[in-house]
Amino acid sequence: MDGNILMTLAIVIPVLLVSMSIHETMHGLAALWLGDETAKDEGRISINPIKHIDPFLTIALPALLAVIGAPIFGAAKPVNIDMRSVRWGEFGGAIIGIIGPISNLVIAIIAAMLLRNFEVFQSGILLEILRFTLLINVGFFIFNSIPFPPLDGSRLLYAFAPEPVQRFMDSIEQFGLVGFFIFMLLFFQFLSPIIGRLSSMLTAGLLGI
Repeated sequence: MDGNILMTLAIVIPVLLVSMSIHETMHGLAALWLGDETAKDEGRISINPIKHIDPFLTIALPALLAVIGAPIFGAAKPVNIDMRSVRWGEFGGAIIGIIGPISNLVIAIIAAMLLRNFEVFQSGILLEILRFTLLINVGFFIFNSIPFPPLDGSRLLYAFAPEPVQRFMDSIEQFGLVGFFIFMLLFFQFLSPIIGRLSSMLTAGLLGI
């Protein structure tokens, strides 16, 4: 493994872990605010990355994509929510779901603002850290907004979908990550270019280019 790949991984993995921990902590805080203490009881309201890691979705997939220069996206281990305890029912669930991707968007906006406005970040290791912070969080925002269980966008769709669609989504969610892997295997070749294009457009927009 050459030095460039090692350097990339040395930057990407910590940024991934911090971004993912903030994402999942925000899910847990939103759930707690809306009346469900499941995430709190399971220790998921924490910036400790170990609490949130899914070995494939959190580490292997985005790190591989970063190394090969592909659009970076990934996800963490889903936070368990007891919807019986959540205020406002499905709409409360939508808030819990969407707050994760929004937290990644906020991180991306901050990174872009630093890159745009402070010359000290225009070279060296700080530039690379901010660049990957921007790219990773844009990727997390877009990927996790996909309305397919167990990704966060599914909670927003669920809140407004008719009952037949809700039942279909419930049946998919019972398979957990297995169902998601099947989805990715079937649709990755179609989704990847779309995610890449959306990521490029949003990144350019945040940077003002």
